[in-house]
Amino acid sequence: MDRLYLVVPCYNEEEVLPETVRRLTDKLRRMEEKGLVSGDSRILLVDDGSRDRTWELICGFHQENPVVSGLKLSRNRGHQNALVAGLMTARELCDITISLDADLQDDIEVLDQFVEEYHKGAQIVYGVRSARDTDTAFKRSTAMGFYGLMQKMGVDIVSNHADYRLMSKKALDCFSGYHEVNLFLRGIVPLIGFPTAVVTYERSERFAGESKYPLKKMLSFAWDGITSFSTKPLSLITGVGIGVGFLSGLGLLAALICLCCGIPVAGWIWVLVSVWLALGIELAALGLVGAYVGKTYAEVKARPRYHIEMLLDSGKVSEE
Repeated sequence: MDRLYLVVPCYNEEEVLPETVRRLTDKLRRMEEKGLVSGDSRILLVDDGSRDRTWELICGFHQENPVVSGLKLSRNRGHQNALVAGLMTARELCDITISLDADLQDDIEVLDQFVEEYHKGAQIVYGVRSARDTDTAFKRSTAMGFYGLMQKMGVDIVSNHADYRLMSKKALDCFSGYHEVNLFLRGIVPLIGFPTAVVTYERSERFAGESKYPLKKMLSFAWDGITSFSTKPLSLITGVGIGVGFLSGLGLLAALICLCCGIPVAGWIWVLVSVWLALGIELAALGLVGAYVGKTYAEVKARPRYHIEMLLDSGKVSEE
């Protein structure tokens, strides 16, 4: 029977962790009773440098509950790095992993379907939201716009999928070969290939605590996704340049027609508009190129994405 690890990144989650551990423990036991997973399956809670009592709670859960394992990062490295740290650690300990958020907005009752799809041959199973009724109109429209934009730019991405997914050990072994510093897992995982499947579910409201993805962070995440997986924005610069040249030509033609018709034209207006338009486009293009150069700089340095301070698993404590 397959050993499952539920990988749960945590950052300042002391308000939700007790309920999260209770629900996931109960769910694992029910899955074991159904014969879907082995009895030594675990919940791996990854503390991403939390500033509250998150790690203290994880240590307590580990001592009281044999199902709970803990992984502590040396400092806050962000959700994507914390998730990768958990996946790479679990890769050596289990047969399959399922990643999910600590707030349990993703329906854990469909975990059975994830494992069933794996038993049918899928190496990666994506959790996809069936609807976005719980989102505000603004968030719903921007999310759909983001997925549509990514697909138009040639990025292989699954719509309405976040990081609720199953990955087999085989898929994780292949994933370990991707060493990007600028992580965007929703774009990287589809590159792995292998048979995949989709499980749909309804996302509920967060039952405690605050969201770790405010608008500013969501916009930054979207920008990272676009610039990490598509060079089309760079190509757009050429198109904009051609467009500006065309408009400038039309402006010159209009000025010549006015002169031929005896209509006075204030020359300084044309000069001012042209200069400011060209300057704005140049600065925007320079900023875009700079973003790509900055990402290249970060990749070339190849610094470690995270450092593990401590691992608690199966009664063993290891420090690095």
